[in-house]
Amino acid sequence: MEEKRIDLSKSTPEEIASGIKDTQLCFKLNHTMPYTPEYDETVHALFDANGIGEGTRIMPGLVAVRTSEIRIGKHVVIMNNCLMMGAGGITIDDDVLVAANAQLISNNHDLDDHSILVCKPVHLKRNCWIGAGATILPGVTVGENAVVGAASVVTKDVPDNAVVVGSPAKVVKYV
Repeated sequence: MEEKRIDLSKSTPEEIASGIKDTQLCFKLNHTMPYTPEYDETVHALFDANGIGEGTRIMPGLVAVRTSEIRIGKHVVIMNNCLMMGAGGITIDDDVLVAANAQLISNNHDLDDHSILVCKPVHLKRNCWIGAGATILPGVTVGENAVVGAASVVTKDVPDNAVVVGSPAKVVKYV
């Protein structure tokens, strides 16, 4: 898996403007009545670079950073208060369920130089379920039909059809 490094001290005006846009659109989304045309328009504006799949629902309380690196499939449900740190790339395949208060984190700061982001992609494969309050860390792929238990911290890839729980998350069974 390829690691990407981003030096925040050398951000371009375009990168800064994109960050401001993401912040403002998240604020607008979180203060707009859900299930209205204005809400849907704001969701689509937030994810305009890649769009989101048909039938996808994102609930308010969303914090999304670097949305140009986030791809969301069809019939995905993202519940309230999700955090998406997208610098390393986040891919959410079709039919995924992300429960409330989940964190999808594809980047972290370098230990020696905090102005450097160290980034690795997060991939949620088709039909997986991320439990409430779970954290998916950089470089993790959650397999097809897998289940991540509530409040779990996922530090390693999750196999297809596995159920993982705990911190760090460990396989407890297969479905």
